[in-house]
Amino acid sequence: MGEAETGQPAAVRAGRHWYVIRSKPRRERFVAEQLASQGMEVFFPAVKVHPINPRAARERAYFPSYLFAHVDLAEVGLTKLRWLPAAVGLLEFGGEPAVVPEVLIVQLRRRVASIQAAGGIVFADLKKGEAVQITSGPFAGYEAIFDLRLKGSERVRVLLELLRRHVTVELDAGSIRKLSAKEQDDQDRRRGRRRRGGG
Repeated sequence: MGEAETGQPAAVRAGRHWYVIRSKPRRERFVAEQLASQGMEVFFPAVKVHPINPRAARERAYFPSYLFAHVDLAEVGLTKLRWLPAAVGLLEFGGEPAVVPEVLIVQLRRRVASIQAAGGIVFADLKKGEAVQITSGPFAGYEAIFDLRLKGSERVRVLLELLRRHVTVELDAGSIRKLSAKEQDDQDRRRGRRRRGGG
């Protein structure tokens, strides 16, 4: 039998493997729920976010428009995955579905878990120099200046003003929040009064 009869190319591997499913924008969870409802093992990497706009989504796909399914394509058939509502199809190379190694899935699960444990992603909307407030830890309640996200970790660096000097502090990403425009104005006024008082 060829692809026209089975709905799958002859190169499909036997047994269950991890494959990449592409979805329409912001429809990853919908596709994941459909696959799960059919009894398929699904991994949808999503992380918590703390957006500036309270109406914005509080969860984001770690890989926008992508999720993973652990299936036996010879059993399920490519047609079912290609025509899934809100899905675009499988990620393919040279006409063959790309197989994701199990070890990579394990690493991705750990990565997402570490981000969640750190409180999610709060620095996605932050730019260097913007005012933030520290929300937890020994400096909770202090205002600081966002400096940068530390590479290879879910930590950030901020500049904390202590005794009129800026001190570098490293924190978990979930330990800060961006100040609102009103809070920023209030902070600027306080700084202006301190400068005049100390002049």
